[in-house]
Amino acid sequence: MFGKSKEDRDMGSGAQRSTTTQGEATSTILSGVSIVGNGAVTIFGHVEGELHASTVVIAEGAEMEGDIVAEELTISGRVDGTIRANRVKLNGTAVVDGDIFHRSMAIEENARFEGASRRLENVIQTSSRVQTNRHQPQNTSIDSNAGANGSQSAH
Repeated sequence: MFGKSKEDRDMGSGAQRSTTTQGEATSTILSGVSIVGNGAVTIFGHVEGELHASTVVIAEGAEMEGDIVAEELTISGRVDGTIRANRVKLNGTAVVDGDIFHRSMAIEENARFEGASRRLENVIQTSSRVQTNRHQPQNTSIDSNAGANGSQSAH
C-alpha cells in the first residue's frame, strides 16, 4: 500500500517518476548521477550532476548544476559548472557561472557569463561518440512520456 509500485522499482536507483497532476508526469534525476548519451539531450527542468551527450540544449528556465561535455551545446537557461564543447552558443537568456572550453563560441546580447573562456582545437574527440574519462555511470531509465511538462521548444 505504501511501498513503491513495480513501475517505480523497475526505473533503477538514479531516477524516480512521480505524477504531480493528472496527465502531467515529472522525471527526477538524483544528484550524483551521470547522464551519458549518444544523441541529443534537452533539459527543461533542474539537473544536478554530469551530462555527456552529442548535442545538449539547456532550455530557457532550465537549470543545470554540474559539468557538461558535448559536441554542440546551446544554453538559454542557467548553467553552474565547467563546460567542454566543440561548439557553444549562449542565447540572450543564458546565465553561465563556470569555465568554458570550446572550439567555437557565440554569445548573444544580454547573455551573462562569469568565468574563463578558453579556445582549444580539440575540446572533445568527435571521431566517435562523446567520451567520458570518469567512473562508469549508473544506468538510468527516464519515462519518455514525461516530456517537458507541456513546455515547447522556442524554435
